[in-house]
Amino acid sequence: MEKHISVLLNESISSLNLKENSIVVDCTLGYGGHSSNILERIKKGYLFAFDQDSEAIRHSTGRLQSIGTNFTIIKSNFVNLESELAKRDVFKVDAIMFDLGVSSPQLDTAERGFSYHEDSLLDMRMDKEAKLSAYDVVNNYSKEELVRIFEDYGEAKFARNIASKIVAYRATKKIETTLELVEIIKTAVPLKFRLNKHPAKQIFQAIRIEVNDELDVLEKALRQATKLLNVNGRLAVITFHSLEDRIVKNYFKELTEIDSKVKGLPEIPQEYLKDFKLVYNKAIVPSDKELEENPRSRSAKLRVIERIK
Repeated sequence: MEKHISVLLNESISSLNLKENSIVVDCTLGYGGHSSNILERIKKGYLFAFDQDSEAIRHSTGRLQSIGTNFTIIKSNFVNLESELAKRDVFKVDAIMFDLGVSSPQLDTAERGFSYHEDSLLDMRMDKEAKLSAYDVVNNYSKEELVRIFEDYGEAKFARNIASKIVAYRATKKIETTLELVEIIKTAVPLKFRLNKHPAKQIFQAIRIEVNDELDVLEKALRQATKLLNVNGRLAVITFHSLEDRIVKNYFKELTEIDSKVKGLPEIPQEYLKDFKLVYNKAIVPSDKELEENPRSRSAKLRVIERIK
């Protein structure tokens, strides 16, 4: 298994402003990169970590146990953030972290079906017990549904053409593997386009988002996360594509932007002050050094918000 390198690790952890006794939630445990760093800093605090991938949980449990015992791993989608913490009598926390990237082991384990470079059965489920898989989307969605997800979630240029080719192909035979799907996609895009970028990248992203309901889940989880934060508590989110980043950016703007009617006043009336502030006005992106060491970090953006009242 290829080692997973956590993206923007130092930047995200330092931005959480952790104290020794902080109560922290890592909504995306993965292979424990962020969680293990958090645990090292909160010797008298407590960590709750969410993941729905049994393999990631198995791997991370040992890694965290080697640091301390002050943690609980919750096998659940982070859309259940509030309810799962409430079951454990936790209603307020000091820091929350989301790293929305698909982890390297998921991408590199061919049979998970996330990769358009390796052949495997079409799957792409983060939670292997979930019902909907990539196979279902590709073989059962109507042409119009496919166009919608390719355009909305993949921002794919040749969405309609690709959807038509998929529908025509599956009329004679079910599409079962990742490379079978890649070959169909290749026939639907011009050669010039294929030379510049892998034609399947955006389509695979779109299918993965649909299978795991990623954007809707993210919006719901962000709203729960900000409700859970204590005063001076921080929420850090690392995104990997423009759709996620737009959701985070717009939500943070909604929480922090002061009404234009009073924005320029020397003293803003109390009732116009917001409960949150941006920790950084712009998204933090990987350094040249990190890009060199880990090319997969190139699209990452970190945004951080703090509750101030």
